[in-house]
Amino acid sequence: MLPPLEMHTKIVGVLWRCFFLWNLYTSSAQTIYPGIKARATQRALDYGIQAGMEMIEQMLKEKNIPDLKGSESLEFLKVDYVNYNFSNIKINAFSFPNTSLAFVPGVGIKALTNHGTANISTDWEIKSPLFQDTGGADLFLSGVYFTGIIVLARNDFGHPILKLQDCYAQVNHAHVSFSGELSVLYNSFAEPMEKPILKNLNEMLCPIIMNEVEALNANLSTIEVLTKIDNYTLLDYSLISSPEITENYINLNLKGVVYPLEDLTDPPFSPVPFVLPERSDSMLYVGISEFFFKSASFAYFTAGAFNVTLSTKEISNHLVQNSQGVGNVLSRIAEIYILSQPFLVRVMATEPPVISLLPGNFTLDIPASIMILTQSKNSTAEAIVSMDFVASTSVGLVILGQRLVCSLSLNRFRLSLPESNRSNIEVLRFENILSSILHFGILPLANAKLQQGFPLPNPHKISFVNSDIEVFEGFLLISTDLKYETSLKQQPSFHGWEGLNFINGQWRGKPAA
Repeated sequence: MLPPLEMHTKIVGVLWRCFFLWNLYTSSAQTIYPGIKARATQRALDYGIQAGMEMIEQMLKEKNIPDLKGSESLEFLKVDYVNYNFSNIKINAFSFPNTSLAFVPGVGIKALTNHGTANISTDWEIKSPLFQDTGGADLFLSGVYFTGIIVLARNDFGHPILKLQDCYAQVNHAHVSFSGELSVLYNSFAEPMEKPILKNLNEMLCPIIMNEVEALNANLSTIEVLTKIDNYTLLDYSLISSPEITENYINLNLKGVVYPLEDLTDPPFSPVPFVLPERSDSMLYVGISEFFFKSASFAYFTAGAFNVTLSTKEISNHLVQNSQGVGNVLSRIAEIYILSQPFLVRVMATEPPVISLLPGNFTLDIPASIMILTQSKNSTAEAIVSMDFVASTSVGLVILGQRLVCSLSLNRFRLSLPESNRSNIEVLRFENILSSILHFGILPLANAKLQQGFPLPNPHKISFVNSDIEVFEGFLLISTDLKYETSLKQQPSFHGWEGLNFINGQWRGKPAA
C-alpha cells in the first residue's frame, strides 16, 4: 500500500492529466468559422469542362507520353516474334464530345466522358529474326471512355489536395497506319498489333491519370496560402476544413484573416458564422465577412500604417491641384498663424478603424488625432494645435485584375475636445482647414495605398468576368463568372495603379434582398 503522501501526489497528477485532456478536447471541439467563403456552382463545372479541354490540350503538347513496347508473333508470315517500340508519342488532336462533371454530395466531383477520339503520331521501331526497321506511324483511337470521382480535401497546412477514386479508363478501338517506303508491308500486319497495343494502353491509362493528379497536388502544395499584401500585412487564405460538397455546389471555407507582417497572432476577436444566399446564376460566389475587414483594420493599426506625417511639399502634392484650393487652405493657416517657416501635419489613428457592413452600405469610422506643427530652422517641431477627431467614410469597392480594391470618401468629420491650450473659438477655426486636409490630402494618399487591393482566391490563369458586388449585413458578396486565360503565364502583378483615381468610385451592386 502506498504512503498517504505518495498516493496524494499520484491522485493530483492524474487529476491534472484529466484536466489537460479535457481542455484539449474542448478546445479542439470549438467551431472555427471562416472569414471568407467561396462557392463554385454547376455552372462553374460546366465551364470547367471547356476550360479543362484547353488545359489538357496545352498539357498534352508539353507532355512526354511513355513508350509503348511489346512483342507479337506473326503466324501468317511464319515469324515467331516481332518486337516493337512506339516512341516520341504525340497527341495531335482529340475530341471528348460527351463529357460531364457533376457533384456527388458528401464525396466529390464525378467526371465522365465517352465516345472520345484521339489522333496520335509516333516513331516506331521493330525487330524480328528476319528483319528490323524504323519509321513513323499514326495511331487513331476511338471509343475512349473514362469515369472517376475527384475527391477534394485539405492537408495539414491548409492547401487543397485531390484524390482520384474509382478510376476506370478504356479505349475500345485502335487503328495503326504506318508510313514510309515499306508501309504497304507493315500495314499488312498492323491489325494483329492493334490488340496488344490496346491492352497495354488500357493498362497504362489510369496510372497515367493518377500520376497527373499527384503532379497537380504537388503544384497545389506550393500555393502560398499566406500572401503578402504590402509592407505591413499578410493575408491567410488557408482552408480551415475540407471542401463541402452538396448536390448543387462546392463550398470552400477559408481562414480569411489579415495579420501584421511580423506577427501571426490571431486578432482579439473571432469570426461569426454567415450564410451565403442560395444562388446559381454565377459560376463563383465569394463571401467576405466583416471579420476579414476588421482583422485588416486591426493589422494595419498594429503595424502603424495609419500614422502619417506630411510636410508642406507633400501636402501640396496631395491636395487638389488648383490654385484656389491650395491657396485657400494655406492662406487661412497663415491668417491665423503668420508662419515664416514650414509646417507639418501629423495624423495618427488612436484606435483601429471601426468597420460596419449593413445592407447596401459599407462604412469605415477612423478615430484619430491630428496635429499641426511648425518646423523651425533648428529642426525642432512646435505644435500649433492638436485635437482628436473621427472621420466617417464610405468604402467604394471594385474588382481590378484578381483583387478587391477599396477606396474611401469622406462622409463626416467630427472634432472632439482639443488637446490645445488655445481657446475653443480659435481651434474651431481649424475645422474646415482640417477637413480640407483630410478630404484632399490624407484620403487621396490612403486611396493610393489601397489601390494595391486584397488578392481574391482564384486558381492560376483564371480571371474574373461579369463580376458584381453586394453588401449584406455582416459580409459582402462577390458574384462572378470565370474565364480561363491560356496567355497568362503567371499571376498578374497588381502594382503600378497609383495613377488611378478612386475617390469617387462606387461599388457596383444591388440592394441586398
